[in-house]
Amino acid sequence: MYRTLVVLSRRALRNRASVLPSYRDGFSRFSRAIMYSTYTFTRRVPDPNDPATLMKEDGVAVCSQMWIENFREPKKTVTNLTNYLRRFELWVLAYQKVCADETGAYMPRSAVTRSALDDLLALRNAVLDGNFKWGARLEFFIRSPKDKTDYESLSKRKIRAILTTTQRAAFQDRIVQEVLFMILEPVYEARFSQKSFAFRPGRNAHTVLRVIRRSFAGYLWYIKGDVSSVLDGMKVGTVISALMRDVRDKKVIDLIKAALTTPVVTSRADDGEKKKKIKRKYQKKKVLAEDEPKPDPYWLETFFGFAPEEAQILPSWGHCGILSPLLANICIDELDRFMEDKIKEFYQPSTSDVIWNNPDGEAEQGNTSWPEFVPTSGPDKTKKIDYIRYGGHILIGVRGPRADAAILRKQLIEFCDQKYMLKLDNESLPIEHITKGIMFLDHVLCRRVVYPTLRYTATGGKIISEKGVGTLLSVTASLKQCIKQFRKLNYVKGDRDPDPQPCFRMFHATQAHTNAQMNKFLSTIVEWYRYADNRKKIVNFCSYIIRGSLAKLYAAKYKLRSRAKVYKIGARNLSRPLKEKKGQSPEFHNLLRMGLVESIDGLQYTRMSLVPETDYSPFPVGWRPDHEKALLEYIRLEDSKTLEEQHKCIREQGLISPQDYISMLVWNYKRNAMSLDQLSSTINGENGIQEGEGLLLGSNGEVSDQRIASEEDKEETIHLAQI
Repeated sequence: MYRTLVVLSRRALRNRASVLPSYRDGFSRFSRAIMYSTYTFTRRVPDPNDPATLMKEDGVAVCSQMWIENFREPKKTVTNLTNYLRRFELWVLAYQKVCADETGAYMPRSAVTRSALDDLLALRNAVLDGNFKWGARLEFFIRSPKDKTDYESLSKRKIRAILTTTQRAAFQDRIVQEVLFMILEPVYEARFSQKSFAFRPGRNAHTVLRVIRRSFAGYLWYIKGDVSSVLDGMKVGTVISALMRDVRDKKVIDLIKAALTTPVVTSRADDGEKKKKIKRKYQKKKVLAEDEPKPDPYWLETFFGFAPEEAQILPSWGHCGILSPLLANICIDELDRFMEDKIKEFYQPSTSDVIWNNPDGEAEQGNTSWPEFVPTSGPDKTKKIDYIRYGGHILIGVRGPRADAAILRKQLIEFCDQKYMLKLDNESLPIEHITKGIMFLDHVLCRRVVYPTLRYTATGGKIISEKGVGTLLSVTASLKQCIKQFRKLNYVKGDRDPDPQPCFRMFHATQAHTNAQMNKFLSTIVEWYRYADNRKKIVNFCSYIIRGSLAKLYAAKYKLRSRAKVYKIGARNLSRPLKEKKGQSPEFHNLLRMGLVESIDGLQYTRMSLVPETDYSPFPVGWRPDHEKALLEYIRLEDSKTLEEQHKCIREQGLISPQDYISMLVWNYKRNAMSLDQLSSTINGENGIQEGEGLLLGSNGEVSDQRIASEEDKEETIHLAQI
């Protein structure tokens, strides 16, 4: 019976095979409709526990709003930072930044896993509830993507080693620090003095050198101070009191206070037991993991050795490694405010002085052909001081007698003693004359006395020519300091006649790779000494040391005995291959053409003429970084008063593009040889259009002779006069 049913069903399928294709389209449409209806009615409801639902907007937009609010009202006391501490967007942004530092690659927000978001939400809630503890070693709310350690299965010895040895800040600690940094930075950047330049966005050592060149010309006495000992160990009470001047949020203050007071484990496990060193016959090459960041290249490590003394000290207090530079600026900002008051107090203008005789002390007047020319000081000259700070190093310029500098130094010592409990003396704050040269940021500030001929027009139109005495401020790179840095890096030996030494660290690298590394170093040196007056000389000296060091390295590597033999084979810039031997292998250009060898770049700046000139671009008086200018401009344009002023200006004067203005200017000069400014000053009153028409059609009142012009020209001139 079963076999009969199977045979009948097969026959029926064969008979209806021709009918089935006609129904396929209808069946497919019907199935799509069913699927669409089931999709619309069975749509998945979003999970209310998903942390992604807490991200209402982008984290960068939240940060931008914070910057705008604080720059709009810079003097307002902030009390609502906990609301920003709850914003989950900032925590995700902090997680991305710390992951980029940890793994060396940026992680987009779409790549953050659900488990990481859950852990990040747990960390945020722990911080808000007060359950977060700084410096945890075994219990974490969130762990680094690189951390694969199973802490539950660790032995007691490994747990003891983790708890007692010095380790890097935990991953979750750095996330909390980044969130606090994003919240506090816009608050204090709107309040910081314009005299401080270290650890701040948009400001660097080059900015300091440009400000010195612009504003410190004419100062005879200089006070160079080092208050970096304040950064070594600032008391917690001083930091918290400085924070509470502008921030009155208890949650944020308590969190930072706990980070400063929680002890940091710095001891080592088994200090008494000295392990025996195992001698290895050869050094194994280290293999990096997939997500492990590469170490700094050799040229960058070499350049870091050239860091000036003022930029070497980076504060790190407690568990606030990321926050410490910002906290240091917050504490020393009181010193900046103190010096700003002293600048106003010491200012005494003199009517007989050609500069700084404005009551505000800002506008400079004098001979415009000498922008850096400053007359020497005297009893009938203006008394003035200026101040600048980079980290813990300060520089004060005094224009006036030395007694004023001594009084200012005494007041500065008393202020540091009362405010920071810092005992300074006269030796730590020396008063030096400009003729001796003042070292700051590895640049020497000195002056050149000039005797220019000043020509000016007196009353009655008489031209007077007389000899003047003045100074030009010179910002020169210190060759002595450069030799000292090279000696520290084992590139030279000796002081007066430095002898280059071979850099054996690049012994196993190819000639092309070694030259490329040193070219990057030289390019960075050229940029570092960009504003030095002796830029050509100092860069040429660095190129000579590097070239001699490489020549000695190649002489030892390829057994060429002397540098002269290396230069003879490899040329002056070491661009020719030193390994090639005639008769045993094809020539270098043939191997290069076949792609079997890499091209060798010669060393840069082997001649002084190849070094670029010093950058003397003018620096404005009220300079601000680009991001601050954009913020202030945005806030000004957002104001309703500014919008009304612009509408009023457009209604009264019309709207004209720069191209239209230039074309009108050229046309007017072709017709009359008269500028538009003269035309606009002449066109006034009820007869303005007629007067403008007359000026455009002809000069010297000859309007009647030009009445023959066409009507099109008349309409064009009337329209131009109206504009």
